[in-house]
Amino acid sequence: MSKKDLIDAVATATALSKEQATQAVDAVISHIQASMKRGEEVRIPGFGTFKVTKRAARKARNPQTGVEMMLKASVVPKFSASKNLKEALN
Repeated sequence: MSKKDLIDAVATATALSKEQATQAVDAVISHIQASMKRGEEVRIPGFGTFKVTKRAARKARNPQTGVEMMLKASVVPKFSASKNLKEALN
């Protein structure tokens, strides 16, 4: 499902115009991003949790040349599905 498909689904389910649905979807996405930038978790009951994890610096190997290199420490997003979502999929 693309963002456009999600906007269409929200517009249909809520009887909002496409412009209003676009604003709603964009607001949700930007709020999740802003919260994660601050290092906060975003929990959506029945769906899952978006969180930020620190990844330590590590050695990596270029698969084409075999040359080892050091990768910098970084912050990465993670998503953990809720029990309800996992059960709904299985």
